[in-house]
Amino acid sequence: MRTVPALLVSISALTHSVFAMATPTPLTPQTAEYQVNYGDIQLGKAKYVLPSAENGVFKYRFDSDLSLLLLTDVRHVQSEFTQEEGQLTPLRYLQQRKGVGPNYTEQTAFAKAQGFIHTRYKDEKGKFPYEDGIFDPLMVQLQFRLDISKGKEVLDYKMIKDNEVDDYKFHVIGKERMTIESGSYDTVKIEVIRDSKKRQTFFWMAPDLAYLPVRLSHFEKGNKQLDIKLLTYHFDEAQAVEPAPTETLVPQAAPKLLGTGEN
Repeated sequence: MRTVPALLVSISALTHSVFAMATPTPLTPQTAEYQVNYGDIQLGKAKYVLPSAENGVFKYRFDSDLSLLLLTDVRHVQSEFTQEEGQLTPLRYLQQRKGVGPNYTEQTAFAKAQGFIHTRYKDEKGKFPYEDGIFDPLMVQLQFRLDISKGKEVLDYKMIKDNEVDDYKFHVIGKERMTIESGSYDTVKIEVIRDSKKRQTFFWMAPDLAYLPVRLSHFEKGNKQLDIKLLTYHFDEAQAVEPAPTETLVPQAAPKLLGTGEN
């Protein structure tokens, strides 16, 4: 059950436009909602929201509420970042998890001026040298979409997660027509590169929708475990969506918690 939200956060963002507008980009204000299944069992829904930037800072948000029998997993995630000429620079990351099992908070502060990345995961702190090109698990989705839309062939990213820095690589398989309940899409099929074929993850991205994934499927030992399908998507160039719920998600507090002088 824990792997389901992790895959949701680190891999895909789905959105949908219901009216004619200028061609969207990966940073066009957008919102998305998915149906998340475990095999043939419906777990619940997940939602991504990217409002317009405020004072040059983007705040990308993810919310999920999943359940399986007596198991529950509710997550609120937010990433703050800036961008310059198609390159995204992370600032802060906050994940809050509640449900069956231990509740926890994960925070990351990218202190470029200090030359360090400060992390806290399940009350354990970490500190890493700052490097350009290290992303958090949420906004890396947008950098991926920016890169593939520009024809970048090497899709290799460093991501900081669970107080660790890991490499993630992706391989473009080819074009494929994808038909799901919400519609039919011309897509590019992509696979997550792993050393073993015991775990496989595929997702399908629509070039006409700024390379938004429209489906994700995850397999364990050849059996489909996770299937995420687009329900609705929406681009909005004119106005931002509603702000994050302040009672559960307060990203501005992260620098104080993760700084070198305060606990």
